[in-house]
Amino acid sequence: MHLSQSTDRENDPHRNATILAAGASIKNAQAAMLMLHGRGATAEDILSLTDFLDLPGFTFLAPQANNYTWYPYPFMTAIESNQPWLSSGLELINTIMGDLEQQGISSERVILLGFSQGACLALDYSARHARRYGGVAGLSGGLIGPAGTSWESTGTLQGTPIFLGCSDRDAHIPKTRVLETAEVMEALGGMVTTRIYTGMGHTVNQDELDQVQSMGSILLNTK
Repeated sequence: MHLSQSTDRENDPHRNATILAAGASIKNAQAAMLMLHGRGATAEDILSLTDFLDLPGFTFLAPQANNYTWYPYPFMTAIESNQPWLSSGLELINTIMGDLEQQGISSERVILLGFSQGACLALDYSARHARRYGGVAGLSGGLIGPAGTSWESTGTLQGTPIFLGCSDRDAHIPKTRVLETAEVMEALGGMVTTRIYTGMGHTVNQDELDQVQSMGSILLNTK
């Protein structure tokens, strides 16, 4: 699957992203999961998590970031320093969401999932485009921006289930930003579950996968 080609790769680096798919076809799917990989990783990497998920009614979509990164600098640096990569990544999510809606899968039937840099992108998108989603799972991530950033939205998350999982000593994601992210998402109307794992490192564990499995199963059982 490819999105429309951009004539300006420098200013919109993710617009012509390749999107890998797995699971049910979009035409036959009951729900969708948009999966965003981390820095230096691939769409294949994040899509491999579906091997641990038993969600037969889902279509899984994983876009590939240009040059294997969604934005060049750490997520808590000045937002301007990560442009135009950051805006391009957020717009790619918006385009995919729009395409899903046109094919009959509304945001209420979509789970946004990301790991590391992809988690930061998924969380930032859902905060700045607040509405009812099927769920949001931020695995080792937090909202993007330096201390003092305001994540403003014209909408609310309307009870969207939000899962945040991270190590207490992650080298890339400060625990304080994970907890701040939880507060922001709750203020936006999300139903937030936060798990801080002792000494886990920068990875995904079984409990996190169980949380995603539960989120997806509930969605499949909701008409």
